[in-house]
This record gives sequence, C-alpha cells and structure tokens, in this order.
Amino acid sequence: METAQQLINQESKIKSVKRTLIDAGPIIALFDSSDQYHKRVFGFMKTFEGRLISTWPVLTEVCYMLDFSHKAQIDFLDWVIQGGIQVCNLEQWQISRIRHTFETYSDLPADLADVTLIEVAESLSIRSIITLDRDFNVYKLENGNYLGNLL
Repeated sequence: METAQQLINQESKIKSVKRTLIDAGPIIALFDSSDQYHKRVFGFMKTFEGRLISTWPVLTEVCYMLDFSHKAQIDFLDWVIQGGIQVCNLEQWQISRIRHTFETYSDLPADLADVTLIEVAESLSIRSIITLDRDFNVYKLENGNYLGNLL
C-alpha cells in the first residue's frame, strides 16, 4: 500500500510531464511503415518524453486511414490501451465552441479532428502539438497564439 508521501510524489511527477496534443497524421505515419513520414515520426517518437493527448475524432480518423491493414489498426488500438495516448472526451458544452471554430475557419475548411484538438488545447491549457498538418499554422488559440508544433 502506498503512503501519502508516495502519492504526493507520484502526483507531482505526473504534473511535471509535458502534455502535448497529437494529430492523426503522425499517428498514421507511425503505424504505416510505407508512409513518407514514417521514419521522421518514428525517430521523433523514440526520443519524445511527455504525455500524448488526443480526441475520439482523431482516433476515428486514424483507424479509417489504417483500414488497409487490420494488424495496423489493432496495433494502434493496443498502443492506446497501453497508455500511448490519453483520450480526451468532449462534453456537450464544448460543442458550441467547436461550432464557433468551424465558422472561424470555414475558408480552410477545418475538420472535426483538428477543431477538437483546438478545443482541448484551450480547455486544458496545452500549447504544443505533434502534427504534419499545415492548418495548425493558421489556427489560433483564444489568446492569439498558435500551438507550437514539436515535429
């Protein structure tokens, strides 16, 4: 049984871990060895230290894009189950903010996966992302800043 001090130490370690959003593109590249970005993403992920955070729309996009290989889909889901990604659930109240972001970036057009990542960045005060998507050079947070792309 853990002591209170051990729990406090464990909690402070968790809080000090850098939280970073991850978009579908790098995940797809990681699990598809024929992807043009596979080596780049694989090399980055070998040295990345932090907690990866994403959303259900991103996971849905990844599974759809990996549909060429049942094994790749299962490997991806196993990685998520083992804690490779922390999945953020969106709440009903966040839908209006997501809708607003869709309207703001209607000229791109924005997709649901990207917009949910922006919402999670705002809600959890996350300021970095791992993405291959240039749209994140356009999306601004409420404070006027962009998410920093670590890739």
